[in-house]
Amino acid sequence: MKTIQPRKQRKRLYEASGHDRYKRFSSSLSPELKKSHGTNSIPVRRGDTVRIMRGDRNGFEGKVKSVDRKKYRVFIEGATREKVDGTPAFVPLHPSKVMITRLNMDDKWRKRALERKSTGKKVELVEVKKPAEEKTPEPSKEKEITGTKGE
Repeated sequence: MKTIQPRKQRKRLYEASGHDRYKRFSSSLSPELKKSHGTNSIPVRRGDTVRIMRGDRNGFEGKVKSVDRKKYRVFIEGATREKVDGTPAFVPLHPSKVMITRLNMDDKWRKRALERKSTGKKVELVEVKKPAEEKTPEPSKEKEITGTKGE
């Protein structure tokens, strides 16, 4: 059931299970990847190359070092800040603020998920066309009509 009350939305966000959190890690794909994979977004994973689209580091591109599902944050190699003691620390970024430029396709489950997402739309289009073709037994009637004209 959907709710529009902000306090309950926040509560559901922070009490979400792991697989629900994974779905919320979706980032948009670059235009080239959108064309090649036939989908607009996919969850970010470690090993993906992303471009930061918002904030001070806008335009920076790097590899995803780690993903924090508890805090809904992504850490990117090279996107660091210096702590008070001088040691570098990764800057936490929300996955909606990055765009995936290169996918890490080492995982067979991710390949299957991309196939499902991309072919899901194509299957629907094919299903729409098939009933239209099945509804057209008229060409066979036309053949009968042409057969009657030939007589």
